[in-house]
Amino acid sequence: MSGGDPERPCIDKVQPLTHAAMIEAAKSSRAASKEAGLDVGLIELVNTRVSQINGCVTCLSVHAPAARDAGVDPLKIDLLPAWRDADLYTDVERAALELAEALTNPRELDLRAAIADASDVMSTEALAALEWAIVLINAFNRVSIASAHPPRRRR
Repeated sequence: MSGGDPERPCIDKVQPLTHAAMIEAAKSSRAASKEAGLDVGLIELVNTRVSQINGCVTCLSVHAPAARDAGVDPLKIDLLPAWRDADLYTDVERAALELAEALTNPRELDLRAAIADASDVMSTEALAALEWAIVLINAFNRVSIASAHPPRRRR
Protein backbone atom coordinates (compact mmCIF):
# COMPACT_ATOMS: atom_id res chain seq x y z
CA MET A 1 0.00 0.00 0.00
CA SER A 2 2.47 2.59 -1.15
CA GLY A 3 2.21 5.76 -3.17
CA GLY A 4 5.01 6.78 -5.50
CA ASP A 5 7.70 5.37 -3.19
CA PRO A 6 7.53 1.68 -2.20
CA GLU A 7 9.39 2.47 1.05
CA ARG A 8 6.66 4.82 2.27
CA PRO A 9 3.19 3.64 3.25
CA CYS A 10 0.17 5.35 1.79
CA ILE A 11 -1.10 6.53 5.16
CA ASP A 12 -4.57 7.29 3.82
CA LYS A 13 -4.89 3.64 2.77
CA VAL A 14 -3.33 2.18 5.92
CA GLN A 15 -5.60 4.30 8.18
CA PRO A 16 -8.72 4.82 6.03
CA LEU A 17 -10.97 5.95 8.88
CA THR A 18 -8.67 8.83 9.72
CA HIS A 19 -8.55 9.81 6.06
CA ALA A 20 -12.35 9.58 5.83
CA ALA A 21 -12.60 11.96 8.78
CA MET A 22 -10.34 14.40 6.92
CA ILE A 23 -12.58 14.14 3.86
CA GLU A 24 -15.63 14.91 6.01
CA ALA A 25 -13.83 17.89 7.55
CA ALA A 26 -13.03 19.15 4.04
CA LYS A 27 -16.69 18.82 3.01
CA SER A 28 -17.75 20.73 6.11
CA SER A 29 -15.13 23.40 5.39
CA ARG A 30 -16.34 23.81 1.80
CA ALA A 31 -19.92 24.19 3.03
CA ALA A 32 -18.82 26.78 5.61
CA SER A 33 -16.86 28.67 2.94
CA LYS A 34 -19.88 28.75 0.66
CA GLU A 35 -22.18 29.82 3.50
CA ALA A 36 -19.75 32.60 4.43
CA GLY A 37 -19.77 33.85 0.84
CA LEU A 38 -16.25 32.81 -0.10
CA ASP A 39 -15.83 32.16 -3.80
CA VAL A 40 -14.72 28.65 -4.83
CA GLY A 41 -12.06 30.26 -7.01
CA LEU A 42 -10.59 32.04 -4.00
CA ILE A 43 -10.41 28.80 -2.02
CA GLU A 44 -8.75 27.02 -4.95
CA LEU A 45 -6.28 29.88 -5.38
CA VAL A 46 -5.38 29.55 -1.69
CA ASN A 47 -5.17 25.75 -1.97
CA THR A 48 -2.79 26.14 -4.90
CA ARG A 49 -0.58 28.64 -3.08
CA VAL A 50 -0.33 26.51 0.07
CA SER A 51 0.47 23.46 -2.06
CA GLN A 52 3.23 25.43 -3.81
CA ILE A 53 4.76 26.43 -0.49
CA ASN A 54 4.63 22.85 0.79
CA GLY A 55 5.86 21.37 -2.48
CA CYS A 56 2.91 18.98 -2.78
CA VAL A 57 2.79 17.76 -6.38
CA THR A 58 -0.42 15.82 -5.85
CA CYS A 59 -2.37 18.76 -4.46
CA LEU A 60 -0.93 21.12 -7.07
CA SER A 61 -2.08 18.75 -9.81
CA VAL A 62 -5.60 18.91 -8.34
CA HIS A 63 -6.02 22.51 -7.19
CA ALA A 64 -4.38 24.52 -9.98
CA PRO A 65 -6.76 22.98 -12.55
CA ALA A 66 -9.65 23.37 -10.09
CA ALA A 67 -8.83 27.08 -9.80
CA ARG A 68 -8.93 27.40 -13.58
CA ASP A 69 -12.21 25.47 -13.68
CA ALA A 70 -13.63 27.86 -11.05
CA GLY A 71 -12.89 30.79 -13.35
CA VAL A 72 -9.67 32.10 -11.80
CA ASP A 73 -7.64 34.09 -14.33
CA PRO A 74 -4.83 31.75 -15.48
CA LEU A 75 -2.35 34.62 -15.09
CA LYS A 76 -3.20 34.78 -11.38
CA ILE A 77 -2.37 31.09 -11.07
CA ASP A 78 0.85 31.49 -13.05
CA LEU A 79 2.02 34.42 -10.90
CA LEU A 80 1.07 32.99 -7.50
CA PRO A 81 4.66 32.64 -6.25
CA ALA A 82 5.11 36.39 -6.88
CA TRP A 83 1.59 37.54 -5.97
CA ARG A 84 2.88 40.34 -3.74
CA ASP A 85 4.52 41.99 -6.76
CA ALA A 86 1.58 41.61 -9.14
CA ASP A 87 -1.20 44.20 -9.13
CA LEU A 88 -3.85 41.90 -10.57
CA TYR A 89 -5.06 40.38 -7.27
CA THR A 90 -8.04 41.86 -5.44
CA ASP A 91 -7.81 43.05 -1.84
CA VAL A 92 -9.66 39.92 -0.69
CA GLU A 93 -7.31 37.65 -2.68
CA ARG A 94 -4.27 39.45 -1.28
CA ALA A 95 -5.54 39.11 2.28
CA ALA A 96 -6.37 35.43 1.72
CA LEU A 97 -2.95 34.70 0.21
CA GLU A 98 -1.19 36.57 3.02
CA LEU A 99 -3.16 34.54 5.57
CA ALA A 100 -2.45 31.30 3.70
CA GLU A 101 1.28 31.98 3.78
CA ALA A 102 1.24 33.04 7.43
CA LEU A 103 -0.71 29.95 8.56
CA THR A 104 1.51 27.68 6.47
CA ASN A 105 4.73 29.24 7.81
CA PRO A 106 3.70 30.80 11.15
CA ARG A 107 7.27 31.22 12.41
CA GLU A 108 8.37 33.08 9.30
CA LEU A 109 5.43 35.44 8.81
CA ASP A 110 3.29 37.66 11.03
CA LEU A 111 0.09 35.69 11.57
CA ARG A 112 -1.51 38.42 13.70
CA ALA A 113 -1.01 40.99 10.96
CA ALA A 114 -2.37 38.57 8.35
CA ILE A 115 -5.49 37.94 10.44
CA ALA A 116 -5.96 41.68 11.00
CA ASP A 117 -5.61 42.37 7.27
CA ALA A 118 -8.10 39.63 6.41
CA SER A 119 -10.52 40.96 9.04
CA ASP A 120 -10.50 44.30 7.20
CA VAL A 121 -11.91 42.76 4.01
CA MET A 122 -14.07 39.84 5.16
CA SER A 123 -16.52 38.85 7.86
CA THR A 124 -15.58 36.83 10.92
CA GLU A 125 -17.43 33.85 9.41
CA ALA A 126 -15.52 34.15 6.14
CA LEU A 127 -12.22 34.52 7.98
CA ALA A 128 -12.88 31.41 10.08
CA ALA A 129 -13.95 29.43 7.01
CA LEU A 130 -10.82 30.54 5.17
CA GLU A 131 -8.61 29.55 8.10
CA TRP A 132 -10.21 26.09 8.17
CA ALA A 133 -9.61 25.73 4.43
CA ILE A 134 -5.95 26.65 4.92
CA VAL A 135 -5.51 24.29 7.88
CA LEU A 136 -7.06 21.43 5.91
CA ILE A 137 -5.09 21.92 2.69
CA ASN A 138 -1.93 21.93 4.80
CA ALA A 139 -3.05 18.61 6.33
CA PHE A 140 -3.86 17.09 2.93
CA ASN A 141 -0.49 18.30 1.61
CA ARG A 142 1.27 16.49 4.41
CA VAL A 143 -0.69 13.28 3.85
CA SER A 144 0.23 13.30 0.17
CA ILE A 145 3.87 14.16 0.87
CA ALA A 146 4.18 11.51 3.61
CA SER A 147 2.62 8.93 1.29
CA ALA A 148 4.59 10.03 -1.80
CA HIS A 149 1.35 10.36 -3.75
CA PRO A 150 2.06 11.05 -7.42
CA PRO A 151 0.56 13.94 -9.39
CA ARG A 152 -2.92 13.26 -10.72
CA ARG A 153 -3.48 13.41 -14.44
CA ARG A 154 -6.67 15.04 -15.66
CA ARG A 155 -9.05 12.87 -17.62
